[in-house]
Amino acid sequence: MGGFERVFAGVVDPRRPNRSHPLATILFIALAATLCGGEGCCDMAEFARSKRRLLRRFVVLGDEGPSHDTFSRVFNLLDPELFETALQAFTAEFAGRIQGVVALDGKAVRRAFGEDGPKTPLHLVSAFAAEARLVLAQRKAPARNELAAARHILRLLALEGCTVTADALFCYPAMAAAIRERGGDYALVLKGNRGPLHRHAKRRFAAERRLPFATTSDRRHGRSERRTARVLADPLLVQRFRFPHLAALGQIRSTTRHAGRERTHTRYFVLSRALAPAQLLATVRAHWAIENALHWVLDVVLDEDRMRNRTEHGPGNLALLRRLVLNILRRDPSKGSLRGKLKRAGWDEDFFLSLCSQMR
Repeated sequence: MGGFERVFAGVVDPRRPNRSHPLATILFIALAATLCGGEGCCDMAEFARSKRRLLRRFVVLGDEGPSHDTFSRVFNLLDPELFETALQAFTAEFAGRIQGVVALDGKAVRRAFGEDGPKTPLHLVSAFAAEARLVLAQRKAPARNELAAARHILRLLALEGCTVTADALFCYPAMAAAIRERGGDYALVLKGNRGPLHRHAKRRFAAERRLPFATTSDRRHGRSERRTARVLADPLLVQRFRFPHLAALGQIRSTTRHAGRERTHTRYFVLSRALAPAQLLATVRAHWAIENALHWVLDVVLDEDRMRNRTEHGPGNLALLRRLVLNILRRDPSKGSLRGKLKRAGWDEDFFLSLCSQMR
């Protein structure tokens, strides 16, 4: 527990002084229960009762473990900013220096209410290291303002050697400046929300017929796709459009064939560094890891959209706990699916202990 307590030392216990269980005990049991497939505060309380003998190897636990109400109260009251900071410290314990693509994107937790009730579900923005498959940070989007959440996340990350990717919602000078201030490069999707720059990109690529290019193609389930990338470097872009550190524009033209139909779609990108066309293809492809390896996993493996904790800070804190669990599972070198590892952790105490050893 020494390493675990060190990571969460900055998280202040929001309860009254006459509490029965230390905060570190509550958090450890909650994390252990989620690691074994638990889905909410009721499961955490049941886990504490069922696994009392095992848990006593880590924490002081009497005959009565924490109740469902105790877990619910702690996560509802816990300061989410301090808890998010603990996530970064936890990840830094074993992630080392992150390099490659860091993807930014938002995700709604459908059954977790926002400030305006059920019509506005909780919205979270995450930073995801595509190569390491680790969640680096999470932040609640205030009033669903993903830009504000992303800027806060960027202030907390060291991005030397990284390329930050994001969709067109994040394609603003302030975001570009924030990324460069932290030492990173950016590759942001460019759409009509940056009207003059978007129109300029379309005209320039239409006029430049002999730019070097790179292609990739794949075929799955009767659907084929061919992608062609080109990059246009222009040092005058940053002066003309006042977009911080803008060095190049990128274009990827995708042609898909399915069921006898063919469609072509063209995307544009703003780049702080003139990537080779093949690098642009790889970078954009890596961005989708945040959808496939994070958002999809949270919904399908951990059933995040079905979680029913709805009030105060509870939904955001429990969402963060699920991301901690994913980081632990992905660090485990053994073979098997994430769902299979959740089950093994609940069934096999030796495997559970091997996962716990990663918290040191």
